[in-house]
Formats: sequence, C-alpha cells, structure tokens
Amino acid sequence: AVEGSDGLTYRRLRMPDRVAAQLRGDDLPAPAVLGLLVEPFPMRVAGTDRLAAGLAAGERLCWVRASSGSAAIALAAGACHLLNMAVVVGDLGRLPMSPRAPYAGPGEEPPGLSPDPEAVARAVAGLIDEAALTGSVLVLVSAELALGSLALLHRSATPVIAISPQPWDPTWANRLPLTITAPRLSVAERTALWERLLPRQPVPREITALRLRPEQIRQVVQSASDSAGLDGLPTPGLEQLRTAARRFGRGQHAAGGGVGIDDLVLPENSEREVRRLLDWTRYRDEVMARGPLQGKGKGTGICALFTGGPGTGKTLAAHVVADTLGLDIRQVELNTVVSKYIGETEKNLERVFNEAESLNAVLFFDEADVLFGARSHIKDAHDRYANQEVAYLLQRMESFDGITILASNLRGNIDPAFARRLHFVIVFPNPDADTRSRLWEHHLDAVTDLDQADPIDTVRLGGAVELSGGDIRNIVLAAVYDAVASRQALGMRHILVSLTRELAKLGRRAPSVPSLNGRRHPAPAMTRTTG
Repeated sequence: AVEGSDGLTYRRLRMPDRVAAQLRGDDLPAPAVLGLLVEPFPMRVAGTDRLAAGLAAGERLCWVRASSGSAAIALAAGACHLLNMAVVVGDLGRLPMSPRAPYAGPGEEPPGLSPDPEAVARAVAGLIDEAALTGSVLVLVSAELALGSLALLHRSATPVIAISPQPWDPTWANRLPLTITAPRLSVAERTALWERLLPRQPVPREITALRLRPEQIRQVVQSASDSAGLDGLPTPGLEQLRTAARRFGRGQHAAGGGVGIDDLVLPENSEREVRRLLDWTRYRDEVMARGPLQGKGKGTGICALFTGGPGTGKTLAAHVVADTLGLDIRQVELNTVVSKYIGETEKNLERVFNEAESLNAVLFFDEADVLFGARSHIKDAHDRYANQEVAYLLQRMESFDGITILASNLRGNIDPAFARRLHFVIVFPNPDADTRSRLWEHHLDAVTDLDQADPIDTVRLGGAVELSGGDIRNIVLAAVYDAVASRQALGMRHILVSLTRELAKLGRRAPSVPSLNGRRHPAPAMTRTTG
C-alpha cells in the first residue's frame, strides 16, 4: 500500500512483512501460516490424471471430496507433480478450536468446537499469499471450514485445490468447480508404499491392513524408526510400528491400550470367534477388491455383537480388537448421546460416527440395548420418535466404513432388524470351572511376590466358587492390597479374605474354607449384611 498524498518522493510503500521477507531472500512462511502447513506425499492414484488435466486446462478451483483414510492430499500433490508445479498444503483443521454459542434447545446447533471465522479468513488469506509468493498451487485441507471465505478462494491469484469430506453444494457459487472423489489406497498400494519406505525388511500384515493415508504412513515409519534407534534396533519392528500408528487415533477420549488376544481368557468357541473377527478386519480390503460383495451403496464396515453376563470379558474383548489392530477405540457415552429433544439423538450419533470414521477408530457401544432396543408398537409420540432413532441407526450402520462393536447383557432386547447388519454375534458365557482356573492363573501371573509357604490353589478355587472374570480380577486386586498393607507376600489366606468380601458384596454366601484349601485357614471375620 502507498501512504501519503504529496509528491512521489514523499510517499512510502508499505508491504506485508512476509512479502518484504521474500524480497530479502527469506523463504520461511509467516508464523501464523507455518503451523498449518502439511508436508505432502505425492502419489499417482485414481483421479490424479483427471485433476492434472483440469489444472492444465485452467481450472482455478477444484473440489476433492475426501472420505476418512482417503489419499486426497497425495492425489492433489501428485497432480501438481505431474505438471511440475510446486504445491503448498495447509490444513485449516489445525486452527485453534473454541466452543460454539451455548445450546438453547431443539432447533439450535448442538454444543461443539469450531475455529473462529475471522481466524479462518486470516488463515485462508495467509495461505493464498504464501502460495502466490512461491508460485505454488494451494491445497486447502478441511476446506468446509472456509465456506465463509469462498470469495477469497475464487479471487486467488493461484489455483486452489480444496479438500473436504463434504460434497460440493451447487448453491455455494454460480460456477461448478471440477469435482473429484479421492480413493483410499488399495492393499497393494499400501503394501508397496510400506515396502518402499521400509526396504530390506518384511512388513507384517497387521501393519499393511491399517487404513492410513500416505502422509501418515511416512510419519509412522519415521516415528517407528526413531523409536527403534532409541531401543538400539537397526530397523523398527511390529511393536514400534503399531505404537506409532496408534497415535493417529489417540484423542481425548481414547482408552488405554496394551492388551492382546492372550489377555482374553475365554472358552474355546468364543476365543475362536474373536480371532475370526480380527481376520475379517485384516482381510476386508482384499475381499472388497473382488467386487461389491456387501451390496452397492453400502459401507465396508464390520459389525459385531458381544453378548453375555456382567464381567465375562465383553469390554476387554473390544479393547483387544482395537489394540491388536493398532486402532483407537471410541466408547460411546450414552449420557452424552441420548437427548430428550426430538431429533437431537440422531444428530449426536451422526457426530459420533463421523468422528470414528475420520479417526479410523473402533466404535464401541456398551449397554447397546439402550440405543438398539427392539421397536415397539406406536402408542404415543414418544414411541414414534424412539422408533425413528432405531431406524436411523439401521441406516447409518449400513453406510459406516469402520468397525462397530455392540455389547449387551441381554441379547433378546436388541431389535431383530439389526441381526442382518451383524456380521458376528459372539457369546461370552459365564466361565466354567476350567476357564475360572485359567482366569485365576492369568490374574495371579501379574503378581510378582507370592508366598511359597502359602501357595494359591487355582484349580481348587476355580472348581469351588462360580465367579466371572471381573469378580476374579477384583478379588486378586483386593488381596494384593491387603498383602502389601500387611507387608507380606500374597498367599491363599489373603485370597480367601478377599473372596469372602467379594461374595458378600454380591449378596452370596462364601463356601467353607476347608473346601478351598487342604490346610485350615482361620475364617475371616465378616459383618453380616442384609439386602
């Protein structure tokens, strides 16, 4: 901008700091823009050639629709690479988020987080300037946040490739841009990319099956290689790769990981079905590559129902599935989803499904019969809207591309219409004597200080008392606390005291102590409870 109204010799030319820096030879982007930049990984995938042809023909704004896990950034960068054009990639999703206006009731936008519109406009303008200064094409990720700045995009001095999960709405502008849907990488493409980045070592199927974007794969390899170097290993192994990959799904609601299939102590049939579920998730991309076997217009997701009594391992199994696959798990909190306002439950659920798809996470509904309960005959308005919620879930589950796990103590309460959408129904029965003995051994294996003079007879414990796995875990944990508090090694005497207390808590009578151990232990003093 030129300042002053006198003669030319008295006027000053004021230019933005970034332009002045560029003229001085400093090519570092402005701090506000630097935090939004993404390092692209160009690839030639389905749609790359068409996008390159559009840019070559003079298209100024192109819209790339990107589903979760798609190679949208790689597609855009690959098109520019074919044309020998530089590229600047900025992600508006990295802007600071702030709460929306307070929720006023039905019809109002539910509470959530979104960037400040003025901050979005400044970011878009800064990214356009950066692309123009460097003679680059601007690739704008999370472009749906910039709908209020579409005029800036249309006036851009450089071509813009906008990437968004939303399709282009014809009402947004008078002219329709070139629109392309970004594909996911196929198993073969992912495998080739992993092998390219990890030469001279085999890549496990557990890793190549992860639906990661090309940029994420490169970041996983870099992080895993750094971790392997700290551990003194020449190349990253399965654990380093899985740990690095899991970080892409970890968010504020993520649960702790570190459990595997060996942590599940189940009857043979139940464990075999859990392993089948894991195999389906590993091979589903290869199966779907053979054709639309699940039906045209339907998602490629996998849905399983875990049913059984409390403490039988349903929640643990859901975490095992997620951790074994290197994925995050999103457990749906029903109190944050179910709303008394008409239509709000469906809106809340849509956000949950979208979040799980964007993070490539396992979606876990505990106490699923609350949401997926059988539809009833319509007697009043409440029944009508409750049935609408079930109908919405039926449709949304069919279009979901992720892994959904439902857990319920009462299988009969689940609406029969969901049966066709369920690929697995895995029963978690109350453990028999042999399984209970293995559960005792499994939980005691984690205890490092056992009293050899007072050994714990897991076989006798498993046969004498009918307990669930959760009950056995509670008993062992309480016994360890008692042993540590008394500065003793854990022995059968501590287990018996904790067992008696746990049974009293459950409203059950403890069996005779001699039946649990060959030696007679003093019977623990108990306070009689009435129910």
